[in-house]
Parts: sequence; C-alpha cells; structure tokens
Amino acid sequence: MTHRHRELHKLENVGWLRAAVLGANDGIVSTSSLILGVAAAHATQHDILVTGVAGLVAGAMSMATGEYVSVQSQADTEEAALKTERDELAENPKGEHQELTSIYVARGLDGPLAKQVASQLMAHDALGAHARDELGITETLSARPLPAAFASAASFSVGALLPLLVTALAPSDRLILLVSLASLFFLAILGGWAAKAGGANVMKGVVRVTFWSVLAMGVTMGIGALSGKVI
Repeated sequence: MTHRHRELHKLENVGWLRAAVLGANDGIVSTSSLILGVAAAHATQHDILVTGVAGLVAGAMSMATGEYVSVQSQADTEEAALKTERDELAENPKGEHQELTSIYVARGLDGPLAKQVASQLMAHDALGAHARDELGITETLSARPLPAAFASAASFSVGALLPLLVTALAPSDRLILLVSLASLFFLAILGGWAAKAGGANVMKGVVRVTFWSVLAMGVTMGIGALSGKVI
C-alpha cells in the first residue's frame, strides 16, 4: 500500500493570517490606546466607553474601506493585465507560445520539453497558463475586494471588543491598569498564535507585538494625561 507524500508548509496560511492578525491587532491596539488616553485625561467611565465604542465603529469602517479600495485596485490591475494578455493571445498566438516556452526554459526545462509543455497547457487553457506563469495571477491569490473588506472589519471588531469588555467590567479606579494588562495579554496571545501558525519563532512574535503595543499605549496615555492637565 502506497502512502501519499504530504509536505506541511506554512505559506498557504500567509494570506488569511496576515489579514486576520492585522485587523485584530489594530483593533486591540487602537481601541485600548484610545481608552487609555481618554482615561488618563480623567474622563468618566461612561465617556470612556462611548469613546471606545465610537473608536470600534470608526476603526472597523476604516479598515473595511481601506481594504476594499486597496484590493479593488489590485483587482482592476489584474483585470487590465488579463485583458491585454487575452488580446495578445488572439493577435499573436505563436509569439505567446514562444514567450511561455521561454519562461519554462528559464525555470529549468530543456527546449523541446518546454515547448511541449507550453503547447499542452495552451491547448487546455491558454489564458490561464499565461495568467499563472507569466503574470503570477492564480485563482487562489486573485483579488477579492468584498470578502477582504468584511474580513478586515470583522477581525478589527473582534480585537476592539476585548479592551472594551474589560473597560465595561473594570472598577474605575483600576481601569487603566486592567485595560493595559488585559490588552497586552491579548496581544501576546495573538502574536504567539500568529507566529506559530506561520511557522515562525513564537517568542519573537510575542515580544515584537507587545513591544510596539506598549509604545503605542504609552504615547497615547502621555498625550491624554497632558491634555487632562491643560484642560
């Protein structure tokens, strides 16, 4: 009985992992920093909560809008490239065949084999072959604006909810301490999980995320404290 050889690589996780981690990380850092900044300015707990909720909504919409515009631009670029390639295939199929053959030769195939592979792939799906091997466009990696926008908004919202829940439940005199510790705890877990899922060093992931998060929270709290004294 033969067993299928399966290699376990982490590269297949890069796309969704990047979007999920970026959204959740932004949600935690921006919302907790906003909460801590307002709290340092001696606002009431109700005002802090309202500010945090407003930050969640604004941040989620901003993430969705930015991701949609960015990915839609990528989709437009891909569509324009595919249109150009489609026209070139119709006008000069021999030239396109030679171009595909040259790509396979550059990748290590000998001339006759590269020509045969190009012929068979173009007979099956000429545009697909050129999109994949010449343009680097595949179905798996092609741009999808709406799913990307929804995913970014959702992951940001989940991240932002964590410090908000702590703010709602924490006593007012310990709010800054509890929000800071809880947010750093959530971020450390997120950084470690992302590193593990991507096959990277877990401790480096934890340290990297917490260091920059502490910096962001500290700066925001300092500005909030100064604003509270001035006002």
